[in-house]
Parts: sequence; C-alpha cells; structure tokens
Amino acid sequence: MVADGMRIDYDVPIEMDDGLVLRCDVFRPVQDGRFPVIMTLGPYAKGLPFQTGYSGMWKTIEANYPEILQGSTNKYQNWETCDPEKWVPDGYVCVRVDSRGAGRSPGYLDVYSPRETLDYYHCIEWAGTQSWSNGKVGLLGISYYAVNQWLVAQLQPPHLAAICPFEGYQDFYRECNRHGGILNTFMPEWFPVQVTSVQYGNGSSVVNPNTGVLVVGGPALSEEELAANRSDLPGELRSRELDDPWYRARSAELSKITVPLLSAASWTHSLHERGNFEGYLGAASEQKWLEVHGLEHWTVFYTDYGVDLQKRFFGHFLKGLDTGWDKQPPVSLNLRAVDGTFVQRGEQEWPLARTQWTRLYLDAADSTLLRDRGDDDAAVQFAALGDGVTFLTEPLVDPLEITGPCAAKLFVSSSTEDADVFVVLRVLDPEGTDVAFVSAQDPRGVITKGWLRASHRKLDHERSMDYRPYHPHDEKQPLVPGEKVELDIEIWPTSVLIPSGYRLGVTVLGRDFTWPGAGPWPQIYGIDMRGDGIFHHNDPGDRPESLFGGTTTLYTGAASPSYLLLPVIPERK
Repeated sequence: MVADGMRIDYDVPIEMDDGLVLRCDVFRPVQDGRFPVIMTLGPYAKGLPFQTGYSGMWKTIEANYPEILQGSTNKYQNWETCDPEKWVPDGYVCVRVDSRGAGRSPGYLDVYSPRETLDYYHCIEWAGTQSWSNGKVGLLGISYYAVNQWLVAQLQPPHLAAICPFEGYQDFYRECNRHGGILNTFMPEWFPVQVTSVQYGNGSSVVNPNTGVLVVGGPALSEEELAANRSDLPGELRSRELDDPWYRARSAELSKITVPLLSAASWTHSLHERGNFEGYLGAASEQKWLEVHGLEHWTVFYTDYGVDLQKRFFGHFLKGLDTGWDKQPPVSLNLRAVDGTFVQRGEQEWPLARTQWTRLYLDAADSTLLRDRGDDDAAVQFAALGDGVTFLTEPLVDPLEITGPCAAKLFVSSSTEDADVFVVLRVLDPEGTDVAFVSAQDPRGVITKGWLRASHRKLDHERSMDYRPYHPHDEKQPLVPGEKVELDIEIWPTSVLIPSGYRLGVTVLGRDFTWPGAGPWPQIYGIDMRGDGIFHHNDPGDRPESLFGGTTTLYTGAASPSYLLLPVIPERK
C-alpha cells in the first residue's frame, strides 16, 4: 500500500535457515530504485504504537520536545526505533522485524539468545539482497535494538555496512543483570511488562491503528502453552550469580566487530552506559566513533540533534554522501553543567589523553575528601541497610571538570560473611543542596555510581586498569566477620562541570542510594524516582537480610588508604 508518501508492506515473510518464518514491516520510497536499509529486530511488537505502549514517555516528548513531532504524522512511531517518515523521504528503506516468538512472528521466545542473533544475521542478508536494496544494511535503535547490534555484528553479515547502537549494553552480566555481582531487579520486572505482554499467541487485543490488525499474531494460547514457548529469563537471571557460558553466549565478542561503528552513550544509564564505552573501546572496527549525551533514555535519539547525527553517519557509510562525517571527531561529548545545560566538545580519544588521574582520600575521622592522604588511621561503622556515610571536599576554590571513568579503592569489613558496597558521587551547591541531573531513567539522578559485592572482589589483573578494575565474577570469596579486605570498585563514566564554591561528595552505603528527605518524588511506572531510577538491587533472594543487613566498617588512613580515583580534566590553554 502507499500512504503518507511511502510504500508500506506489512507482515512481509522472511524465512530462517530452520524453516521458521519471521514477519517484518517494510517502509520504502514510492519511486522504484535501490536504497540503503535501516533495520531493527526485537520483541516489542513492530505494530505497537509508541503512543499506546509507552504513553508516559510519549507524553514527556509531546510536552517537552515538540521538535520531535515536527515533519511527521507520528502514525508510525514505534518504541526505540526510528520514525520511517523522517528516513524514507531521504531515500532509505526502514525494516522492522518481530523477533522469533514475539509480535507477529511465531516460534520459541528466547531474548538475546544465539538463536535470535542468528535470525538477525539472516534478516540482514535477506534485506541486503532484495530488489529495493542497494546491498547496504545499517542497524539503528535504542536499548534492545542497540544490544543486539553488538551481538549480530560479531557474526559479520556480508551485507552489514554500519551500526549505531544507541544506549545499549554488550556485557549481559556486568552491565545488565549483575552490577558488581549484585542482582539488578530490572530485567525480571521488564520481561513480563515489555516482552511477554506481546508474546506471539498471548491473545492481546491491541490493534495496529494503521492496519486494523492485532499487533500480536497467532491463535490465543493458554498461560501454560505460552510459558512452554518461551525461556524463563527471570528464573535464569536469579539463579546465575556468577558469570558463566550462558552469559557469555548473550554477550558480544567485541574483537569480532569490524563494521563501521557509532556508539552513542548516555552519561547516567545504569543499564547501558558502560556498554557503549566498553563497546567503543573493544570493537576491532577501524572506523569507529563515540558520542555521549544526557537527558532521558527515550529522548535524544528522536531529537533533531540525534537524527542529524544518525543521518550524517549513515549517509556517509550507506550512501557515500559528503555529510561532513569525515570531519567528525572520534569522540563527541556533551559535558554536563550544574544548571542542566550541556557544553559540546570534540575529543580524539577515550579516556582523554590529558586526564589528570587524581586521588581523593576518604578520612573517616571527619568525613572529608582530601587530596593528601592522612597518616592517622580511622574507621567508621554504618548499618548496611541504612543511609551509609558521606565524605565531602571543602568548597572548591577553582572550577573542576570531571570527565571519564572513575574508581574507588575501599578497605572494609563486615559483621557478616558478605557485604554489598554501593558508591555514589554527588555534587552539592554552596548552600549544601544536592545538584540533581536528568538521567536516563530519573528526572533527578546522581552523577554516577558503582557497585561491588565483597565476595566478588577477586580481580582479573590482566584486564584491570587503575580507572577500570575488572572482576571475573567466577568464584565467591566469603568474608571473615570483622576481618578487613580491600575492594576495587568500578564506577561508571561520568562528566560534570563543577563551579567554584561547590563541593564534591561520595556516599558509601550497603543499599541503593536514595535522595534524603520525604519527597514528594516524581514517578515512572509507579516507582518513586529518588536518584536511582528503575534500576534497583533489592531482591530478597539475592540479598537476604541475614547476610547483607549487618554492620559495615570502612577504614581510612595510612594503613588503609581508601580513596576515589577521578578523571580531572585541565582547562585547555
């Protein structure tokens, strides 16, 4: 059919190597010709309108970012994928595929699995050989549609010409399910809400308003039949505390990725941020770029800034156009200011070569952060499930820029045989009020944070760097109650421009950080947004109070030099 200046083919079949047929929607120019392809494959139902499935996020866009609504009827908006009305007029074909077992594609639903990744490979090759294709396929999308770009790119499909993973992890263990070895409850909560709700055969009554057809295909199945036709992802995630081959099969081998790459990261996303930085650094691609932005997870991708970035990249690699991409700096940063604005700056590498790696030592005697380590030993105790302890610098004499990965070395003991340690960086204004930043999933987020389960403290020394310790998570080393141990904690990258007169702080605690006070707090999905968004670590099965509800002691001083390692960036002369 032809509608809104596009030729649209719905539920187009793509046969897999095992004979199963996936269904896709194809949006392409009305005129005949061969065009580059922008593709996504995933489980969120290709026909489910953004406005219907994710109405809260859409209302935020409507209210705060009207530019996103311009130049489109918005009838074909789909969660975390590009708007075909903004791409097809520029001579692209947009292909959306429902992954195996989801939406209108039958089969066994197993997200991020090797089978799903192989399906994606075959879909790319199908798109690259159609009569309307110029043979070049690009992958573009947010979150799920970014994660599986890392996965399929390692298979090196011949017709894959470029990828742009926009906010998507690539290490299923470290970045998604187990932060420092601690279970992140998001995925078990996400699976029924966003995936099984549109599983093939679930009898959903939601209709694609553009076709009048149900967004979920197949005859309605019983709950028992549906459960038998999908993996038990929540069960797998809860049962696998250590990294293992199951996680590795769902994580990217970055050294096998050679395709041109634009990795677009968000400064504060507790699911995806690390993946975009590590993916950029680890990919073997000779042509690769890193872009970092702020704001909500579902915003920048759709803004004029985001679409222009994507089109310059794909125009260069899929069309051979002079888009100015040859002048794009390898690293493009949107630095965060305390007033909520951004300063854009190009760089040549990550981390920045001129970084002054700076230690700030914790002093438990007076809760301060100091450039010089104190000689006097001190210790402070805190209830693991309480508010923790906070250390502050003196008011800054000069402005300070922190941009890059961070780390902490802490000496601790516990009254029990284990302890979870959460490290949160904070900025306080001259009146002592916290400065909050719009983060990916929280309108009032912290600067950045890190996590580590003390029994997972073992380091892989070959893969570790001072600013990015690496834990293999392949065995548990229980604590001896009261016995001090040394923890090296990875803190995810950040950027903040701190004016003089402000203070930098760090809070160490044994649970998720929450802003002090009684609120009221903004909500997403009915969850109070108190600094951590929707990414929590409070599963009672993973964190029994008998083991993780004890008393933690933090040691400082000459014998126990606990410190933060910060990437201080000097002002360019």
